Amino acid sequence: MQEHLVYWRECMNQGKVIVFGPVLDPRSVYGLDVAAVDHEEEVKEFIAVDPANKINSYKFHPMLAVVLEK
Repeated sequence: MQEHLVYWRECMNQGKVIVFGPVLDPRSVYGLDVAAVDHEEEVKEFIAVDPANKINSYKFHPMLAVVLEK
C-alpha cells in the first residue's frame, strides 16, 4: 500500500489528480480520487500501472466539473 500512496501522490504532484485518500466510512474500507483527464483511457492507464491494482478493485465514473472563478 505504501507504493500505492507514492504512486497517487506523484499523479497529484503532476496535476493529474486533484485529491485522493481513504473515505472514512465505518461500514467499508475504500478510497477515492478525483482525476483531471481528457479521456477515459487516461483513467484506465492510472489503474493499470497502480502498484496496488492486484489487491484493489476499481470503479470510475465521469463527472462534469463546474469551475467557479474568483
